Amino acid sequence: MTTTDPSTTARAPQGRRRIGDVLFARGAQGSGILILAILAGVAAFLIIQSFDSLAANTANFLTSTEWDANTREEPAFGVAALAFGTVLAAAIALVLATPVAIGIALFIAYYAPRRIAAVLGYLVDLLAAIPSVVYGLWGIGWLVVQLVPFYAWLETYFGWIPLFAGPVSTTGRTMLSAGIVLAVMILPIITAMTRDVFLQVPQAHREAALALGATRWEMIRMAVLPFGRPGIIGGAMLGLGRALGETMAVAMILSPSLVISWFLLQSGNQTIAAHIALQYPEATGYGVSALIAAGLVLFAITLIVNMAARFVVSRRKEFA
Repeated sequence: MTTTDPSTTARAPQGRRRIGDVLFARGAQGSGILILAILAGVAAFLIIQSFDSLAANTANFLTSTEWDANTREEPAFGVAALAFGTVLAAAIALVLATPVAIGIALFIAYYAPRRIAAVLGYLVDLLAAIPSVVYGLWGIGWLVVQLVPFYAWLETYFGWIPLFAGPVSTTGRTMLSAGIVLAVMILPIITAMTRDVFLQVPQAHREAALALGATRWEMIRMAVLPFGRPGIIGGAMLGLGRALGETMAVAMILSPSLVISWFLLQSGNQTIAAHIALQYPEATGYGVSALIAAGLVLFAITLIVNMAARFVVSRRKEFA
């Protein structure tokens, strides 16, 4: 009668699993390196292509608000107004969309009946797939007209706040209108990610809170929201990334204007992405390189925002 060495039979499956683990680890490592290589390649392309215009620029690129860069031998252009408009529009969208997205996610996860939650979840995912040009057409064709009376009301009762000072734009093509359209665009992204995070809250945490006599809202406040805070931040940053780089919807709503204005009810401001989309077809000479330099600034802003969000999430200790 032959006997089998138990140590041999135990090591064989373990060896096969070890090979699989090694292959998976190498594949994941290679994917991470590939992402870094692509990111470095994009940055190198932007820097190289924008070098000529930046070297010939006679204005301060970071502080100037003028843009005269096409066929002149000594172009003068700056990205200050465009960067300001980009950050302002994205900030408005984030402030408007994040609370609504959290509320929708909580309703789907913990309040709505199962069938209604399934339908709402499907609609949220569907809204995320709508092209940005459709949002732009909706904004310029219907929304801005409807907002003009609301803007007049804001000026009447809140005009003492500098943000809502008049005179109100009669066309409704303001930075606040662009921010509202961007908020609608990023709402499905933030909602979908936040909903998934809320559904991952350990059942033991929720049941422990309810067992201590907490109401449903108290359970959400004590167990769900602390656990889902990193996911909320991550979803908000994903939405912010789309808002920063949005092109067509903003280009269709805002009137081209290279100014720095805090007045949300007046026409003015422009974003980097929309400016590139509007100027690129007619750009010549240093103009193309100057637009690529503006794209480099947008790339840097997006990178800084995402790195800051990653730092905030990593600083958050695991919920216990």
